[in-house]
Amino acid sequence: MEGFSCGDINFIFCNDEYLLKINKEFLNHDYYTDIITFDYSENKIISGDLFLSLDRIRENANFFKIPLLDEILRVMIHGILHLVGYNDKNRNERKLMKEKENYYLEIFKQKI
Repeated sequence: MEGFSCGDINFIFCNDEYLLKINKEFLNHDYYTDIITFDYSENKIISGDLFLSLDRIRENANFFKIPLLDEILRVMIHGILHLVGYNDKNRNERKLMKEKENYYLEIFKQKI
């Protein structure tokens, strides 16, 4: 729906400590996050490795009082949105990213 074809996308589920190590090693960030996306996309074919912290996702689902599966899917969609070129560095980008996440989450939930 974004004008891309799907290549190889790997979802690697891990814990907070493992993702923190990746965040420090590859991005020089010293904080927990729910996802880190490594983008290998070329020529409108999206590919990448998406590392997701189940610890962080579970905590966020509890905090926002939403089903765990919804939060897992939202974070997976978030990573794919990065692969197609969306960013979340500023307020406007985060707003658009959240709108896209919600849109695709609803479409996905209707199909299952």
